[in-house]
Amino acid sequence: MDVLRERHRIIRTAGTDLAVFEFGRDPAPGVPTMLLLHGYPDDHRVFHPVLRELAGTYHLVTFDSRNAGRSRTREGAGFTLAELVDDVFAVLAGVDAPGGVRLVGHDWGSIQAWAVIQDPRADGRIVDFTSISGPDLRHFSRWLRGRLRSPRLMYQGIGQMLRSSYIAAFQLPVLPELLWTLGLTRRYEFAARRNIGSDGVRGLALYRTIMFSAVEPAPRRPISIPVHVIVPLRDPFLSPHLVDGLEDWVENLTVTTVPGGHWWIASRPRAFAELLDPALRVADGGA
Repeated sequence: MDVLRERHRIIRTAGTDLAVFEFGRDPAPGVPTMLLLHGYPDDHRVFHPVLRELAGTYHLVTFDSRNAGRSRTREGAGFTLAELVDDVFAVLAGVDAPGGVRLVGHDWGSIQAWAVIQDPRADGRIVDFTSISGPDLRHFSRWLRGRLRSPRLMYQGIGQMLRSSYIAAFQLPVLPELLWTLGLTRRYEFAARRNIGSDGVRGLALYRTIMFSAVEPAPRRPISIPVHVIVPLRDPFLSPHLVDGLEDWVENLTVTTVPGGHWWIASRPRAFAELLDPALRVADGGA
């Protein structure tokens, strides 16, 4: 049997037809459900390697965000963080997930997920959260301001600003679209070994809408569910020090560093799966 047997559906939200995919076991009492949120310039297929590792145990749900893959936005659709959060809850309402959902986010999917778990609608529905390479935006802002005000830690803040310099470049008109069209798409597809079509261009809306939006995110609130932050130490975009201070408002926090880059989740799927489910390591005879 193909463990990645795909069940596909469209879930209609305000402004978007979301392409939703289910893999692994069918939902049933006692079968855990895991929802995985992808980042930029990816779609749900970035998780295919780890889905193969988890499909024997989990009911797995992924979807292409409104800027990517087979999802399609309708006229007037926006890209605010609040709308992305609403998309997640629309998916949760549209799939069968007895017993709650384990939430996993990578890159923009992780940024999105941090906002999801602080939304009151998550209470009793999200069991735990695993974050990879995508910080909570309020924490990021406070962390960066704190580093830039501290002579002792200023180098960390400056280093992160350099890592994030591409965000400013994405605000330029026309040039980012040209770069994706003329070369970046081909280079990324070669590295990722799959096509992304126009996702690089479509996803620019995330940076142009959310990062400099006048709309404030919902107030940060303490998080009581278990949160596991996986930190790839060779991530060129995010400082490993960004986890500092999370313990002030995340009550049950685990931080794990891994020797990889931003797309470690795709290059080391077994190691990733074992962090999501330590029982897999035991099954392999590990400690």
